[in-house]
Amino acid sequence: MAARKLTAAAVKRAFLAVPGMAEGKAWHHDVFRHNGKIIGRVLEDGQSVMIKLSFETREHLVRADPKTFYITDHYKNFPAVLARLERLSTADLKALLARAIEQASTKRKRTSPRP
Repeated sequence: MAARKLTAAAVKRAFLAVPGMAEGKAWHHDVFRHNGKIIGRVLEDGQSVMIKLSFETREHLVRADPKTFYITDHYKNFPAVLARLERLSTADLKALLARAIEQASTKRKRTSPRP
């Protein structure tokens, strides 16, 4: 993914353009929920977005493009990936959101990441 400089405002617009998406609060942070399930949020630095995805999807994204996708210790045991906004396009973000919504809608048992 090439540098695109997606802004936090553009991320918010992309989230809210999805039918069933709403903005709210969780753990003192602004989050986006789809049909009540947290899908993601823009991090406080305004430079990255968290998107809830399976551990398997996260591992694939981080290995495929570590300049764009990463995790921090805080998200190590949470099924989510962080993405640098400067490296995402709106189309990239929409594809990630579609995948996050698809995964959230399936009734899968949460499993921890592999050691």
